[in-house]
Amino acid sequence: MASKAFLIAVAMAATIVAPTMAKEILVGGADGWRLGINYQAWADGIEFDVGDTLVFNYVAGNHNVIKVNGTDFQLCAAPLGAAPLTSGHDVILLATPGRKWYICGVANHCQAGPMKFAITVQVQGGRSPPSASAPGSPPSASAPGSPSSASAPSPASPCS
Repeated sequence: MASKAFLIAVAMAATIVAPTMAKEILVGGADGWRLGINYQAWADGIEFDVGDTLVFNYVAGNHNVIKVNGTDFQLCAAPLGAAPLTSGHDVILLATPGRKWYICGVANHCQAGPMKFAITVQVQGGRSPPSASAPGSPPSASAPGSPSSASAPSPASPCS
């Protein structure tokens, strides 16, 4: 009898604590990070979880990636002292739950591109924190998108 109870307990624990694999998400899919793509529509079709990584692929020198706040996102403005990522293969670890905003800070790429998007990062299992949205967040339009998984995670910058 004890073994039956043990098996039930193990099965319940496995269901409750089922491990989820972090995803490596290619921003823009196969198109990468470039002008002429609606990145918000792309992002709206993807679930972002703590532990996932965003991978920005682009031609170095043509674009960059800057993490901003909601106000700077609306204004397409890089905050003073922002350190843009410029490698052409920038990897950002989504380390904390909540709202995140990313833009290209080159010329008018954010406005005209529109090279910008906002996401809500959830704790694994699909639960968002109560303060996940920020005032002034843009409305979102749903569109399909697909994350890309990799067998080995890339080194990630500690931006969240």
